[in-house]
Amino acid sequence: MREKQLINIIKEETNSKYIGDDCAYIKNFGITVTQDNLVEDIHFSLRYASAYQIGWKSAAVNISDICASGAKPEYLTIGLSLPNYVDEKFVKEFYEGAKDAAKDAEIIGGDITGSDKLFISITAIGSDKGRKISSRSNAKKGYKVIVSGEHGNSAMGLKLLSENKLEKNIFTDSHLMPKAQIKFSKEIAENIDCDYAMMDTSDGLADALYQIALASDVKISIDTLKIPHNSLVSMEQVLYGGEDYQLIACVPEKILNKITNYYIIGEVISDGFGLEIDKKSINNVDDKIFNHFGKN
Repeated sequence: MREKQLINIIKEETNSKYIGDDCAYIKNFGITVTQDNLVEDIHFSLRYASAYQIGWKSAAVNISDICASGAKPEYLTIGLSLPNYVDEKFVKEFYEGAKDAAKDAEIIGGDITGSDKLFISITAIGSDKGRKISSRSNAKKGYKVIVSGEHGNSAMGLKLLSENKLEKNIFTDSHLMPKAQIKFSKEIAENIDCDYAMMDTSDGLADALYQIALASDVKISIDTLKIPHNSLVSMEQVLYGGEDYQLIACVPEKILNKITNYYIIGEVISDGFGLEIDKKSINNVDDKIFNHFGKN
């Protein structure tokens, strides 16, 4: 069982036109909406993450989805299911972290209940005012493929933490406190005048490339030498590690002079689905990315 299979089932059963992108874009209200659930011992561990860091990451991953849509992050609601081994101090520090990660977006409510483990559910809402909203189905032949920053750092951070190497460094910070790419998203969405594709790389850079190519029915070609990454990180971690929460966008070249920080890593080379990494065709990424439901 895999997440994408379940999403396809849900999409078929609900017959919803909104399911498919990082956010649902409700155009007549001018908003984008996203929701993420985080589960103790699957998405984080109390062994190496503080309440503040868990609150930060929980908010940041939802803000990242709003940024991937091109919208401006505006509001969040937070649902907490709390076990009896966390206390009021934990909740206070959790909300401090969430509020700091949310930056200008406002936490406006949510729900609290008891549980046997820590479960977090966050809904984020963004505004399309003055912005053009993206879709992973909008990549076009000739578009440049750009990313906002380094990949692989979070995967390396998780590896270190799992090995009980808990010292603070760029890798553990990247995993525990990812930063949503608010400025990158804003610069594109406020300046572009045509359809474009954008996603965050929460499930890995290769997965985001694959999903955009599939949804847009285009062939994307990538050069790994152009992907920004730390020299201590392997290319496997760069492509498949996930949880970097950088943004990847397929945009026309004319927009690039209006963006201040980006890296061109490839191009949309033709119509018809395909993903090519260093001239090698990639036919499937599911076996290499994280599966929430195990190996079955």
